[in-house]
Amino acid sequence: MTTLDVPEGSLFGRDNLPYGVFSTTGSTPRIGVRIGDCVVDLARLLGDDVFAAPSLNPFMAQGHGRWVEVREQLTDLLRQDVPDEALFAVDEVRLHLPFEVGDYVDFYASEHHASNLGRLFRPDSTPLMPNWKHLPVGYHGRAGSVVVSGTDIVRPSGQRKAPDEQAPTFGPSRRLDIEAELGFVVGTGSPLGHPLTTADFATHVFGVVLVNDWSARDIQAWEYVPLGPFLGKSFATSISPWVVPLLALQAARVPTPPQDPRPLPYLQEDQPRGLDIDLTVEWNGQAVSRPPYREMYWSPAQMLAHMTAGGASTRTGDLYASGTISGPQKDQRGAFIELTWGGKEPLQVKGEERTFLQDDDEVTITATAPGTSGGRIGLGEVRSRILPADWEGPLSG
Repeated sequence: MTTLDVPEGSLFGRDNLPYGVFSTTGSTPRIGVRIGDCVVDLARLLGDDVFAAPSLNPFMAQGHGRWVEVREQLTDLLRQDVPDEALFAVDEVRLHLPFEVGDYVDFYASEHHASNLGRLFRPDSTPLMPNWKHLPVGYHGRAGSVVVSGTDIVRPSGQRKAPDEQAPTFGPSRRLDIEAELGFVVGTGSPLGHPLTTADFATHVFGVVLVNDWSARDIQAWEYVPLGPFLGKSFATSISPWVVPLLALQAARVPTPPQDPRPLPYLQEDQPRGLDIDLTVEWNGQAVSRPPYREMYWSPAQMLAHMTAGGASTRTGDLYASGTISGPQKDQRGAFIELTWGGKEPLQVKGEERTFLQDDDEVTITATAPGTSGGRIGLGEVRSRILPADWEGPLSG
């Protein structure tokens, strides 16, 4: 038996307890919870085969009551000695995609991000489109290209046409970008034809992950009219390996910024459902941005309500993301197209002028939030390296 020694100030204390899927040498993937610098094997600790599964989906499908019960059980058990065979050092395990992704939807919920892109792309027009403050704008993405942190990203190819070019060409993206986002994992689904309300958010959404929704801006700019993102977005979306349960984020709940005009009734909320989460974006090890999620105009509950308002069903493992998180300050912008103002204002990254991503660049996104014990809890990280377009070797992750 081992007495858990959680370091003072750990972002993974007993008020966090995020879930993930891990394996050790010669073992099959199974579900664990992180506490301090350790991973606890839940199948061994709790004696429940649902945690021997290689994804969180079977556990999440058991519903909100079960999530509460297990969290209370873990909070109690992890104050006691833990069996040695259930405990592993976090740096000695391999982390996997934590859940089977059903559908993937990406929103555009930051007023600051949407306004910045409006000014970049439509300098002679109003920054926001007429619908933007009436509904959470979003699109359906490609679930099959969602990958776990640590998976290298091959530079995508597609059609590109710069403003000074007469015709499009096909080739590797020259304006490869990131989008620092928060993702929400649906735990229990809803049937076709039965919209969810904002009040359903807490019982249908299991937890939160960090998201890097990679974007090939040149491919995107040429293809997106009139139907929106396609190849410029579908090549990869990276998520963090730890799913922080909503139950751990009670102290992080805050109101959204004032919404004017008042949303239509199906988007109205009876209590604050914004989140006070601070992100940090590192480019080759240098912090270049600190986006604040509390600045997001539309809440995750409003996104869920709008996503299902037309009758769309949801399933266990569905993922929907917030869209780029940006604040009012320049150093709070969550995409390089904003940080460098379309490439016109390069950043100094490790002594080099940089605009968009080059091969072998590495991007890491981390985040923290207020915890219920008065300190802060961590959401882990989502980290990836860019490989050249002609890469033919195996990908890490």
